Amino acid sequence: MAAVPELPEVESLVAFLRQHAVGRVVARIDVPGIHVLKTYAPPITSLAGLEITGVTRHGKFLDLDVSGLHLVTHLARAGWLHWRPSLPPAPPKMGKGPIGIRVHLDDGSGFDLTEAGTQKRLAVYVVSDPGEVPGVARLGLDPLADEFTVERLSELLHGVRAQIKGVLTDQTVLAGVGNAYSDEVLWEVRMSPFKPAANLTPEEVATLHHVLVTTLREAVVRAQGLAAGELKAEKKAGLNVHGRTGVPCPRCGDTIREVSFATKSLQYCPTCQTDGKPLADRRMSRLLK
Repeated sequence: MAAVPELPEVESLVAFLRQHAVGRVVARIDVPGIHVLKTYAPPITSLAGLEITGVTRHGKFLDLDVSGLHLVTHLARAGWLHWRPSLPPAPPKMGKGPIGIRVHLDDGSGFDLTEAGTQKRLAVYVVSDPGEVPGVARLGLDPLADEFTVERLSELLHGVRAQIKGVLTDQTVLAGVGNAYSDEVLWEVRMSPFKPAANLTPEEVATLHHVLVTTLREAVVRAQGLAAGELKAEKKAGLNVHGRTGVPCPRCGDTIREVSFATKSLQYCPTCQTDGKPLADRRMSRLLK
């Protein structure tokens, strides 16, 4: 299982970069993977000579404020940020290897934005306003924001016939929750991922809200102080059900099962979440009742 970056991991990258990159000046940027650039005006080379003045997060998007210009990155499913205290001076070869861009800082440190696999969904934008990035402009409410209350969650779910798993991972509804943490939350609240969102009782909405916020905040806390390269391993170690198909449920001992999609899968415990009934494969578009 790949530890796909979600809200807690991106939040931890923000904290790491605030400590290591803010206050440093961009010396130069290499772009061996030109396909990762989704904007061209201003050019990414215009960041050279500018100071990194802040780092923030928008859902799963990482945003470096570089003296008023914003280097915004979406790591997608297989992207990551690799920090190096000392970067080699020679630029990486164009089109070779996993490196999309390399950012050199004035003290010799810097980082690579990389992507494993063949899907090539790592996306990098240089904009004057993060809202110019289409994915950022469409984001819904952040689950760690103060305005994310039980009442707001109830409003978001009201009348929605879509399955709760899909609603939790819809970035236009909730910004930053992905496949792994939605599995974890639904397991924790003992809820089927296929349950229609509109069918949740007020008590279930309140419980879902509490567990969602708690799960995400605890994941952020566990990652505090870790180097960027340690975050993926920490995430995998902290998961109870996601990516653990075939192993015993840590709560009841039943076997964790999986529902496969075209490019991903979800994991759940039948005893804890579906009254002991296995869910049909999503490709069959039916739930075994």
